[in-house]
Amino acid sequence: MPIRMAQRSRVAVVEIHGVIGNQVKIPEFAHMIDSLSNNRRIRALLLDIDSPGGSATGSEVLYRSIQRVAASKPVYAYVRGIGASGGYYLACAASKIYALPTALIGSIGVIYLRPILEQLLTKIGIDFSVYKSGEFKDMTGFWRSPTDRESQKFQELIDEIFDNFVAVVANGRSLDDSVVREVATGEVMTAQRGKNCGLVDEIGDFKDALESVAEVAQCKPIPRWIRPSRSLGQRLMGRSGLLQKTPGQTLIAGLERVMAGGIYYLDPGHIAGGDFDFKGGN
Repeated sequence: MPIRMAQRSRVAVVEIHGVIGNQVKIPEFAHMIDSLSNNRRIRALLLDIDSPGGSATGSEVLYRSIQRVAASKPVYAYVRGIGASGGYYLACAASKIYALPTALIGSIGVIYLRPILEQLLTKIGIDFSVYKSGEFKDMTGFWRSPTDRESQKFQELIDEIFDNFVAVVANGRSLDDSVVREVATGEVMTAQRGKNCGLVDEIGDFKDALESVAEVAQCKPIPRWIRPSRSLGQRLMGRSGLLQKTPGQTLIAGLERVMAGGIYYLDPGHIAGGDFDFKGGN
């Protein structure tokens, strides 16, 4: 994917704005970030984060891309609005995290959503015949409630993914596992409280973060915003409003998302919103 970049640029700025898996398209952003590693004109990377998180898989993909850049160049993160769940997960790939005093961070945790339509299906007279090869093959089925053994399996799955989240935060923030678990309650917190807990380094704005990472990289604090390129057709359709969803389409998309279920590093308030498409895998 081509990237627009000025000759004199020194600090790349990548905006992680919106839900990971929708506004933040996983394949496009992963490729874009990976391409920065070998770009000699880029001396550092600044992540501009305003995201409630999103797909757990998508968050992991982008996290690893950022880590590859961090292996050869300074990477800082700046949280301007919200850096929650998957948004904070990405920030942990940076060596230093700045946040506005009004920013919200945290929501360290995992959530699995699955609809259960058993009562509705019974009411309208629909039943399912299920033939399977293993005890747990249909445990994500929406046509019945999970058994106790299935609920236990689900919780074991969530706990394992949560342990990975805790390990990422502990490693990225140089904190003990026990310290991270004390704040990993799924709640969001102010940037100042996050700083007191070791989740944020400095309270500051974009300019503060930019100048700080540029100093470490020994370059001028000249930002260059790196964004995925769009085709002419995409730009024209975007300007005309043809790509915008109607309220009805947004509602249908939300229902489809709930029906699909999934594992998220996402602030729960955004799961049913029209801004999220869970199909943002790897």
